[in-house]
Amino acid sequence: MARATDERSAPAAASGHRVAVFGGSFNPPHVAHVLAAVYVLSTEPVDEVLVVPVYRHPFAKELAPFEDRLVMCRLAFAWIPRVRVSSVERELGGESLTLRTLEHLAAQHPDWSMRLLLGADVIADLSKWHRFDRIEAIAPPLFVGRAGVMAEGAPEPMLPKISSTEVRDAIGSGEIERVEKLVPREVLAYAAERGLYRRS
Repeated sequence: MARATDERSAPAAASGHRVAVFGGSFNPPHVAHVLAAVYVLSTEPVDEVLVVPVYRHPFAKELAPFEDRLVMCRLAFAWIPRVRVSSVERELGGESLTLRTLEHLAAQHPDWSMRLLLGADVIADLSKWHRFDRIEAIAPPLFVGRAGVMAEGAPEPMLPKISSTEVRDAIGSGEIERVEKLVPREVLAYAAERGLYRRS
């Protein structure tokens, strides 16, 4: 069975390797994230999806520790062929900026052809992103529609509407049954074992 691996341990990319870069907080990763990766692999001309959890959120959102989110991403995506999980933003350090990450990946892998995988729910916030014009030039976006998103230009919904806040609240209060169909079971087990999102 193919497993998600750390980017550094992956074999060298073939010439013209087509990669969909899937960045996000993954706080925690839920089934809509998993479905997005499967959907793009199934419908777009990409060779793999590279899952990139942010190290520090650029909009100062409070996140679970990076190492925990990295582990949860591996648990969520490990069973999907042609998906890898990267720790690149830990290696870059500091505040995570999509442009910096893409420029780093482009420099490290000049034979890659990159697309940026985004949920349609971020469309309304793109004006706040640092140099989105440059991001588009390096890795043209692949938007995946999400239920409940009515933003102009949003594609037809393909992903369920899942509230990360609701997921964190349920895990933190021990009400796992509320979200057991919304989060991969291994992720739920890990978050509960580590006491993530527990209310103080």
